[in-house]
Amino acid sequence: MDSKSKIIIFVDDEIQPIGEFDAPVNFELDTRKLTDGLHQLKIVSKDPSGKEGIRIIPFTVRNGPAITLDGLKDNDVVDGILPMMINAYGKGNQKQFLIFGSETPKNVPSWLWAAIIVFVAWAIYYIITSLG
Repeated sequence: MDSKSKIIIFVDDEIQPIGEFDAPVNFELDTRKLTDGLHQLKIVSKDPSGKEGIRIIPFTVRNGPAITLDGLKDNDVVDGILPMMINAYGKGNQKQFLIFGSETPKNVPSWLWAAIIVFVAWAIYYIITSLG
């Protein structure tokens, strides 16, 4: 009879485990082999007496290019023509940062324009009243 606990690791609902190890184990999960989206890691442990424990950990994989969208939010109710800005960029080889396309330009928010107009109007008023 083995005196160590066994650890069996599954991804999603696969019947075949991706690994079976003696405890304790250091393990690297290669998410590049998984599709982008929701997944779950299922860890089954078996102690020497035959008892089992299970832990399920949900996680999201996002290896593909990041996609940003300006002009439409989740569950918006819309009509007519929607101006949108869409950007997608990858992470490169993770040893070198890709600067081109890695930032999404954004429009200046309307509240900032309003604040600038109010400040300029106040400055003009102050100058006019100070000179007279």
